[in-house]
Amino acid sequence: MREIVFFLEELSAVEMLKGILPKIMPEDCTCRYVPFEGKSDLEKQLLIKLRSYQKPDARFVILRDKDAGDCKQIKAKLLDICAKSGKSDFIVRIACHELESWYLADLAAVERGLGIKGLVKRYQERNPYRQPDNLPSPSKKLSEITTHRYQKLSGSRLIGPHLDIANTRSKSFSAFVEGVYSDGIDLTVAPVGVVS
Repeated sequence: MREIVFFLEELSAVEMLKGILPKIMPEDCTCRYVPFEGKSDLEKQLLIKLRSYQKPDARFVILRDKDAGDCKQIKAKLLDICAKSGKSDFIVRIACHELESWYLADLAAVERGLGIKGLVKRYQERNPYRQPDNLPSPSKKLSEITTHRYQKLSGSRLIGPHLDIANTRSKSFSAFVEGVYSDGIDLTVAPVGVVS
């Protein structure tokens, strides 16, 4: 059985992925989640974790929030760590600015997951929700518009299954889905290497 290993900044990403991956991964592919305790912990331990992973056919996906950093620098640093590991089958994706940008891009999923009505009608076609990757603090904004019903871990668990994988309001979400979908489906093709 083929395996894709997700190295993730935090547990909330695990919960979100459990909701969307069944929509995009083939049945004969196993997903393994390796959450870290924040971005510093991920960057500190990533090389060791990659080097010590022994399954030869495993593919790796590294997902980290941009937060206030420079996306290109963050990605370059993570790609460098991956290259030093000796592994060749990996992709790096950056959530701009936070995972919650992906939720703000799909307020219909937030409505269904959290049982809140009217978010789509009230916010979705207005700035900044049309392009939530530009929001500097999407988690704060999501908490506000849900009157604090959104909590990182439970909210990700509830919203994840409802996310529309075809939604393109968040470019970073689209890039993530496209990368994982193509890599998950086409595992028999040449190694992925360092895909942007």
